[in-house]
Amino acid sequence: MIVLMIEDDKVLASALSDYLALDNIEFDYAYNGESGLNLATRHQYDVILLDIMLPKMNGYTVCQMLRERGISTPILMMTARDSLDDKLEGFCAGADDYVTKPFAMAELYARLNALVKRSKGQVANKLQIEDLTLDLDKHQAFRGKTPLELSPLSWKLLLMLAQHSPSIVTKEELMQEVWGEETSANNVKVQIHKLRQSVDKPFSQPLIQSISKVGFVLRGVH
Repeated sequence: MIVLMIEDDKVLASALSDYLALDNIEFDYAYNGESGLNLATRHQYDVILLDIMLPKMNGYTVCQMLRERGISTPILMMTARDSLDDKLEGFCAGADDYVTKPFAMAELYARLNALVKRSKGQVANKLQIEDLTLDLDKHQAFRGKTPLELSPLSWKLLLMLAQHSPSIVTKEELMQEVWGEETSANNVKVQIHKLRQSVDKPFSQPLIQSISKVGFVLRGVH
């Protein structure tokens, strides 16, 4: 994935690129609206990550001018302004999605990935990681052709890991997204252990990996 990031906050831009570079995402940078517009016009990108409050030309104008020039690259707007009017203005200018600061890195990655897949016609009702398949319509999972027995909680855990694969999901993100309320780190550990009993234990290749002091990731071992 090649991303054009148009963001005047160089500290934030660096933090985003460092995080997303772990997934082999490449970046071009622009720190004001005019240079961002020029780069987006001259080069081909999979997705554009566009701040709204920019020097020289704001994000709304950049987005609108790109669409007027016939450039259909997916655009994800990001801003600290979260009112409905701000969001509607972004969509009217031609944005495809909108994320409000502060945001979780994993959410940003998921949104970028979804936009790129949609633009390439890859949206499907199944997720595939190695020999693991998740049928999103039926809430069923398979290793190869073998169906996995999963509780509703295990399914939610597995789905979140799969949606963010090959990125790491932190324990805090799992707590917030899966439980939606306070739970203990020990409970997360227990539930991941139960998930491994279904997803990994009967098979030769484990897919759920623990990242010490950080969280978990779903990916093959190469």
